[in-house]
Amino acid sequence: MPLTLRDFGATRTGFRRFLVVWGVFATAASLVTAAEPAAKLPHVVFISGDEEYRSEESLPMLAKILDKTHGFRVSVCYALDPDGSINPDNLTNIAGLEALDDADLVVMYTRFRKLPDAQLARIVKYAESGKPMMGFRTASHAFKYDGGPHAAEMNEAWTRKIFGQKWITHHGHFGDGKELLTAVSIIPSEAKNPVLRGVSPFKTYSWLYHVEGGGDSLSGSPEKLLIGTALKSGHAKEHDRFPVTNPVAWTKTYTGKSGVPARVFFTTLGHPFDFKDESMRKLSLNGVFWALGLEDKIPPRV
Repeated sequence: MPLTLRDFGATRTGFRRFLVVWGVFATAASLVTAAEPAAKLPHVVFISGDEEYRSEESLPMLAKILDKTHGFRVSVCYALDPDGSINPDNLTNIAGLEALDDADLVVMYTRFRKLPDAQLARIVKYAESGKPMMGFRTASHAFKYDGGPHAAEMNEAWTRKIFGQKWITHHGHFGDGKELLTAVSIIPSEAKNPVLRGVSPFKTYSWLYHVEGGGDSLSGSPEKLLIGTALKSGHAKEHDRFPVTNPVAWTKTYTGKSGVPARVFFTTLGHPFDFKDESMRKLSLNGVFWALGLEDKIPPRV
């Protein structure tokens, strides 16, 4: 019996189920109708694997909106233990990546993974295919291999060329989840960008990531959409090196071996409490629509 989104609760305990990957689509949708064959429905594959921000909870919640409200086919791949239980601390296994074979979009929220060759190869193959990608926060440091053939490319260079930046530093935790740490504002020139449709300035629990300034720059000529301002900073004495404002969302393209430019959306936001804010949820879903080339169908609300 296939697992559906109803099988999952809203807490980490509720997610520790025996599963590899699930995929469902809505029968009543705003984007497509049930009469259309499943092959025409966009298939979005979410890859969860971080031990800090509970992506194993937030990604299925986004998937549920895409499924139930917009009629997308969705699959979620998790870090699993040998007994089949979800364990984000397991750095060496993400099950269900076969779903990438017919994915229309891959959304990554992983951190410092050390995947075996076969699993890594599926992700890299997809990234080179010319199909769109999307990343949250720690996807800028999606992998961390301790030497070996993958370390030089995957630890830093790969995320920088795909998503626009590698891991550098952040402005400090300051009580994880207990206070708002970043004020997010819209870059005025991007106010009419479809990715920002329905998005208002908001504050987040995510501590600000440093991605540019002080000698650092984003790669791939991204179109920066949102700016974050650190409300507290552990780099207070070195703001020339690590500015108190930095981009927190952008779009870009990546052209891999296929020669086809792929759309890429990335945000450095993604603390689990960020998703309580409608603007954060809207930004995330808009990124999906834009990456799929469906910006004309981005709804005004979540």
